[in-house]
Amino acid sequence: MKHICLLLVAALFFKTGISQQNYFTVAGQVLNEETRLPMQGASVFAQNTTLGTATDASGNFKLYLPNGGYDIAITFTGFTTETKRVSSADGNNNLEIFLKQKEKEMAEVSIVSTSEVKDGWDKYGTFFIDNFIGKTDNSSQCRILNPEALKFYFSKKRNRLKILSTEPVLIENKALGYNIRYALDSFTYEYNTDISFFTGSPLFEEQAADSLQQKKWELARQEAYKGSLLHFMRSLYNKQLKEEDFEVQFIVKQNDKERALPLRNFYAALNYNMDDSSHTVEIKPNQTEVGILYKKEKPAAGFINSHPGEPVDFQFSVLSFLPHNSIIIEQNGYYYEQNEIAISAYWTWDKVANLLPYDFNEKKTL
Repeated sequence: MKHICLLLVAALFFKTGISQQNYFTVAGQVLNEETRLPMQGASVFAQNTTLGTATDASGNFKLYLPNGGYDIAITFTGFTTETKRVSSADGNNNLEIFLKQKEKEMAEVSIVSTSEVKDGWDKYGTFFIDNFIGKTDNSSQCRILNPEALKFYFSKKRNRLKILSTEPVLIENKALGYNIRYALDSFTYEYNTDISFFTGSPLFEEQAADSLQQKKWELARQEAYKGSLLHFMRSLYNKQLKEEDFEVQFIVKQNDKERALPLRNFYAALNYNMDDSSHTVEIKPNQTEVGILYKKEKPAAGFINSHPGEPVDFQFSVLSFLPHNSIIIEQNGYYYEQNEIAISAYWTWDKVANLLPYDFNEKKTL
């Protein structure tokens, strides 16, 4: 199926008349680090997209990606996952990837295995679904197809739940029409702070259906896109925040109380800087706490019920930056470094059930 994704991209040039100038190529070779031999059948895909392929007998691969930025994930059973950042702005996206065996990682897991929870899925399965798949309306139409791949570990000393997976988590999302292979690095939940955190590499696959169902899915995807982090990043890149119903505020402390500071010029306050040569935008906010309002829609009822005190007339999210740090935004809404900003408030409500790939086209006509 990964090869089919690649063929679909190639076919797009002919079916829609889109110029190949709107795409760029990522190619390379995957090798075993120890033996230096090519690895056939390694999975190579752009994270959070529908675009992927597998290496041939010589370990070679080639991907055609819409212009923008991506994290390329390279996976092979029994080996650690490698990621490489690529961009249409780079002159050379020819990669040489060396994969390491998981011996050291497996040793670490065996040490932790003393805290493995027997019947972990029965005890924590619903909790994991709520905090990984989410509690949105779309969540009820999602299911994990291989729960047996999940291993649950609870540390009494740290009061922490950690979940690992022996293989990619297979998710069927009938609400948005995607099958997702989520290479889960880990999921952790800190009971002391009530904070969950997970990282991984998702690959999307379009589900097959008749034209009527495809139109329903496209409408559902458009709805999931509205007010999302992807929507915000693309709107910011294109300087279309007000036009897309976003407002930016700074969250400041005064007398030990937080208050929102409205901004007259969003782009000046964020120190918006477009690099014409790389077609990327850098933002470096004057304050570390940036409030994002999406005024076109109200928060979901489930969010309001579980988060008393949050605004009810608009969706309110917060981006927390490290002091004096900036992020780079590509034209498809991809941004980096993603681990250098924290997301809180409403955007944490939208989890995997509402996740859209970076190659999602919000301007697609139905």
